Amino acid sequence: MKVLAIDDQQLVLLPLQKRLLELGYEVNIETNSAKGLEIYDSIQPDLVIVDINMPGVSGLDVVKYIRRTKKHSTPIMILSGNTNDETITKGFDLGIDDYMKKPLSLNEICARVKRLIGVPNLSEANTNSNVMIQQRCVGVVIPCYNEEERLLSKEFIDYIDKNTGYHLCFVNDGSKDNTLNVLKELQEGREDFITVYDCEKNGGKAEAVRLGMLHMAKKEDLDYIGFLDADLSTDLSDFDDLVKTIEQSDFKIVSGSRISRMGANITKESARKIISLTINFIIRKILSMDFKDTQCGAKIFHKDVIAVAFDKKFVTQWIFDVEIFKRITLHFGLTKAKSMLCEQPLKRWIHADGSKLSMKDSFKIIGQLAQIAWVYRSKKPITQEAVKPTFTIVN
Repeated sequence: MKVLAIDDQQLVLLPLQKRLLELGYEVNIETNSAKGLEIYDSIQPDLVIVDINMPGVSGLDVVKYIRRTKKHSTPIMILSGNTNDETITKGFDLGIDDYMKKPLSLNEICARVKRLIGVPNLSEANTNSNVMIQQRCVGVVIPCYNEEERLLSKEFIDYIDKNTGYHLCFVNDGSKDNTLNVLKELQEGREDFITVYDCEKNGGKAEAVRLGMLHMAKKEDLDYIGFLDADLSTDLSDFDDLVKTIEQSDFKIVSGSRISRMGANITKESARKIISLTINFIIRKILSMDFKDTQCGAKIFHKDVIAVAFDKKFVTQWIFDVEIFKRITLHFGLTKAKSMLCEQPLKRWIHADGSKLSMKDSFKIIGQLAQIAWVYRSKKPITQEAVKPTFTIVN
């Protein structure tokens, strides 16, 4: 039995293809809907699964082609995040057989496929899956410098195996240990979900994050892009909560916040906590915003503000987060910037052993804040030219 699935987001198609193949179906996937129609004509599938909102030829255009142009009765299932009643009604008026709203489980999708076209003559071992097909696709940049001993490879692998719609980009920031080989091993066999971006020279966390964010912004199927620390001091489930917030709101940036409160597991060294309170007070004065914690290493951005936040090289090494918010303020104005930014408390944040930031470095941050205040004192965005990076993408 042949299934053709068409969706402009590859991160949606890949887990669906894998599951249907496991159940014995012959599966073709395509991210370009016009090419999808060509495949339809060539293979004459037993079932078509199609998204609605695609550039160029929409999902409803695909339905029209099959039902009106070809006059075929091939079963058609819509798999879409579009919940507009008028669109759904139009789909059924055109002759679709089922409409599935993202997010939903692979188990439910497969059950609906079986109902429409039956089950291949195979022994169905391991037919259950706990994987959800999400409405959105997210890129996550993880800067890595000498992380050979600390990188939690299993946690990252387990997460992308169970949660669809994520593409991880590990940026090797000129590590002097075996980090690059560890990342290549992590990527092997998961190239569609993991990118390794190799910087030949160490440029610091700020530059590693910036280059990774700009690289991920080139991927057309991503809706949101964020960054996360390699030591998972903020875990992936908490990061997913940030994604849910930006997905369900009009915010352009959602930033994690390590605010100690009842029901949250937030730990910091006492000395760090004192320094942090002092730094945050200065930051609030610079930004003219009541931020509680700008420096948390977990943030998610709507794709359309990536250029504003990351196009230019940062002037500081560690507190580039402050520069990001300052750039947003300069570009959009303070009032609008406040409406675009959300600070969301985390459920968990643990200070990881082996952190690269020493207490001495913490005091240097005061000087860097003064540098930011000076560089961004003008109401106009800075015109500093971005430094041309030296890097390699590991396939």
